[in-house]
Amino acid sequence: MKTVEETFSLIEEMIKPLTEKETKPLHEALNYILAEDITVKENVPAFRRSSVDGYAVKAKDTFGSSESMPGFLTVAGEVKMGEQPEKALADGEAIYVPTGGMLPDESDAVIMIEHCEDLSGLLNLYRQVAPGENVISIGEDLKEGEQLLTAGMKLRSQELGALASQGIREVTVYRKPVIGYLSTGDEIVPIETQELAIGQVRDMNGITIGSLVSEWGCEFIYGGIIEDSREELERQAQEMLERVDCLILSGGSSVGTKDYSVEVIDSLGTPGVFVHGVSIKPGKPTILASANDKPIIGLPGHPASAIVIFHLFGKAILHKLQGWVREEKNLARAIVTKNLPSTPGRSDYIRARLIYKDNQWYAEPIIGKSSLISTLVKSEGLIEIPSRSEGVLKGDLVSVRLFG
Repeated sequence: MKTVEETFSLIEEMIKPLTEKETKPLHEALNYILAEDITVKENVPAFRRSSVDGYAVKAKDTFGSSESMPGFLTVAGEVKMGEQPEKALADGEAIYVPTGGMLPDESDAVIMIEHCEDLSGLLNLYRQVAPGENVISIGEDLKEGEQLLTAGMKLRSQELGALASQGIREVTVYRKPVIGYLSTGDEIVPIETQELAIGQVRDMNGITIGSLVSEWGCEFIYGGIIEDSREELERQAQEMLERVDCLILSGGSSVGTKDYSVEVIDSLGTPGVFVHGVSIKPGKPTILASANDKPIIGLPGHPASAIVIFHLFGKAILHKLQGWVREEKNLARAIVTKNLPSTPGRSDYIRARLIYKDNQWYAEPIIGKSSLISTLVKSEGLIEIPSRSEGVLKGDLVSVRLFG
């Protein structure tokens, strides 16, 4: 039996990232993991520009201006978008510049149009501005020679925009891992089954786990449902493993008479199972293994338990496979609304609804058995009660691991 902390350490030790790279056009690279460092090759912006609609001025010419004692400047023209100013700014002059427009030489500030008034070529100033105010300098956004992006970053829309600003049309990324999935159990039937026989349940895990795999940037192959037969499970697991970078088995991870998963997984390759059982609630019978550098995840059959475990350990494994270098950012702090007892030596993850009230986030526990999918539908995250704790009291500040 491993602790949660030991399990994460073993994932870090045993799972190796994929090293295959490919080149993607920028418009197809969303959510891929960058495989190279990228340096800024040209300044953004490449010219001084205004951040507001207003008038380019010399800041010293505005000093002392106020609503009760306006300053006065001569309007000496305007700058049109996409065009260079026709002249440099002289003392006592102002030139109109739209947001994003290029600033004339000798100007060092922009006064917002709301703070001045053009009266037939005479600009009344109702406030003063400081040097550099409302000015975006050359290279202020991206500076030539600086590192723009580092390998291991996930390419979001903002990273793609930064690349586009450099005229980069394609980028080197790591290949997306292919994740295979098999459900096990005589009681599991396809989701399209309209009439359930007594004891049957639809394959919810195939949908929930598959959607999380896709959400986290990997490709998903659904292998269907395997009856409770060791020979059939071993055959199909071996076939699926040859096609994918990671294999997920749902169900068959406990110690019942028909639960062959751990034996089958150990037969698929070396080094085999490195976690069989985690001191956690829910999800104690979790299996983690590696077969010839391909991770294998054995999830509990109960849908809610499977989702909790996959959010914890499945996400960590998929991110490691992708080569995604990141800090955990989906943790929030909130005030718990109920007492929650816990058993020392076991990590508990309690489903919770988040409520924002009086400028503070509260975590309201959703109590229910591990098999209840409805408790997850009502939840935004999981309250973490570490193994060293005997529980938390109403009003305590707790960590909440957010879904997503």
